[in-house]
Amino acid sequence: MPNPIGPDLFRHLTSVGDPTVSPDGSRCAYVLSWIDETSSESRSRIYQIGLADDGDESKPQPFTRGNADTHPRYSPDGAYLAFLRADDPPEARRQVWLIPADGGEAARLTDLPSGAREFAWSPDSSRLVLVTDVIPDHARDTDSPDNQPQERSVRRIRYRHDAIGWRGDNHFHLFLVNVRTGDTTQITDGDWDDVAPAWSPDSTRIAFISGRSGSRDVTATSEVYVLDLDDAEELDYPELWSQGLTDSAAVSWSPDGKRLIAIGGEGEGLMVLWQAYLYILEESQPPRRLTDDGIRPCLGYPGIYPPLDLRWTEGKDGSGDRIIFLADSSGETRLYRLDVTDSDDLPQPVALTSGGELLSGIAMDSKASRVVLSASGSAYPSDLHLVKLGGHRRRITNHNAPWLADHQPAPFEKFNVETDDYDIECRLYHPPDFDPAVKYPLVLEIHGGPNGAFYDSFVPWHQVLAGAGFLTLAVNPRGSSTYGEEFVNAVLGDWGGEDYRDLMTALDEVCQRDYVDTDRLGIHGYSYGGYMTTWAIGHTTRFRAAVAGAPCIDLWSMYGTSDIATSFGETQWANRLAGGMSISRPLVNELAEGVDSMAYRLLQRSPITFAPRVETPVLLLHGEADARCPIGQSEQYFQVMKRLGKEVEMVRFPGCAHGFLRTGHVALRQAYLERMLGWFQHWL
Repeated sequence: MPNPIGPDLFRHLTSVGDPTVSPDGSRCAYVLSWIDETSSESRSRIYQIGLADDGDESKPQPFTRGNADTHPRYSPDGAYLAFLRADDPPEARRQVWLIPADGGEAARLTDLPSGAREFAWSPDSSRLVLVTDVIPDHARDTDSPDNQPQERSVRRIRYRHDAIGWRGDNHFHLFLVNVRTGDTTQITDGDWDDVAPAWSPDSTRIAFISGRSGSRDVTATSEVYVLDLDDAEELDYPELWSQGLTDSAAVSWSPDGKRLIAIGGEGEGLMVLWQAYLYILEESQPPRRLTDDGIRPCLGYPGIYPPLDLRWTEGKDGSGDRIIFLADSSGETRLYRLDVTDSDDLPQPVALTSGGELLSGIAMDSKASRVVLSASGSAYPSDLHLVKLGGHRRRITNHNAPWLADHQPAPFEKFNVETDDYDIECRLYHPPDFDPAVKYPLVLEIHGGPNGAFYDSFVPWHQVLAGAGFLTLAVNPRGSSTYGEEFVNAVLGDWGGEDYRDLMTALDEVCQRDYVDTDRLGIHGYSYGGYMTTWAIGHTTRFRAAVAGAPCIDLWSMYGTSDIATSFGETQWANRLAGGMSISRPLVNELAEGVDSMAYRLLQRSPITFAPRVETPVLLLHGEADARCPIGQSEQYFQVMKRLGKEVEMVRFPGCAHGFLRTGHVALRQAYLERMLGWFQHWL
């Protein structure tokens, strides 16, 4: 009989991702990540697998021998594989290494003071363009001895980032690297970040993403620029190609090198990240939008996670106007084809995969006829699948099969709940040995964002709760992404309003089922999910236990302490016109007129205000190095709840940033799940 999935799953599961396909489509390299049994440290290595025409793939084989190898990319001529390898701690700087594509010894190509974050091959295979962190001269020049502590000056709002750490006056810039000699040349500079470079087909120009607007320190938005490597003057003044877009996040060239395909949008602040569109960009021309909000193109996170492969290739008539890309819709990801015409009507994207999964990686051969996808379904973590356009699909890796054979994932059902405004999509996970004649405790799960979403994918905490005998209800209330622009924007200026009512409506409907024990209800969420968890227990007494991970408790103090307070908060928390989506009074206007009304309004939407009403025992779980929702949020709530005589406990995770459940030390990730599960087992 299979064992239940428990909090130690991180120690046993491997992660597969970041694939790259050789130009001729004969093989695929990818990153395999796992936890070392002896040291409990994370490891990653490049693996390679052959892609045989007859479907008889070779067994995946380790291709590199490092402990922290990532980001493999074949050269366009197929001769080499470049990848990033991190130095040994404490520096852990990632440098570019090269290894012959047929195998051999890897050699280090770069020795950058800050390492490399991403890179791209030139089409002629002679150079790389890479992104590295540039430390300004004034920060480098110091008379203090290396072994003495030093003060740090702050000159801008965006001086730190949760996923990166201290930024100060550092900025990401582009460098060229000669593959033969290793010589490096800096090609961009300035008080802004330059990321996500893409070469033109003739290797003479580079398109890239950069935030150079005058409001960049507040809005964190970016534009698409193009620089000509043969024009020395243009290196200092690249051309803006995305005039008319408020944000951009990925770019790729047309086969003729005259146009760009970009993912971006025209919305407010960081909202473009949550409902983006495909655009054609042409020099000195307004952007042409190609998609509606029925899909959301997958775009990565420039500077943090490199953009996913977005390929403009030849169409069926050889016109060069076919685009292959990944996009999300209603909590599912699909591979799409888009044939561009001269018509003023939006072209209709054609789905090439059936959905029911989360696709987090994509790679193609030079003709875009073979596509490798990194896919996760509700019953399996990530693995690779090969799709032949116009042909069939097959799975080519199955690294977790031995463990899954002995651990049964939880089944789930998907359904919609009607509200006055929208249909709200829900996923209910059942214990693996579910019996409808038995009554089960239920935990309401709330995602982060608020513009995140639950997908048809393998979610560790859902599996752990279900494996322990809990029904787990994962709801995508208004504000969730992948359901269109109106839906994702419906939460702006209304945190704790209609989004809360959507969640309660979904819970009400599920509680009508005979197998739900309505006397044993719990609630859990992380980030915005933690906000909503603490908001809910301040507005209802129906929950017998609550677990809030990295919650934002006090929007007023969040505005002054979060690393995204202006770019995110000024869009999310601004006043909204009654019944509409337009922002009527930006926060900065209220701030300029006096803090009284701004503080009062934000506190009216803050869970800490309603702490006196709470009767539910609550567990707070928070990383001590969280810059997104700083640990002071949980500290405030804990102290107020304690002074009020409420049942509350706080668990702190040393050195952990906001995203530690994905990238933190395995012992602390496991401890989070153990604490969460233990709290529910005790109170429910």
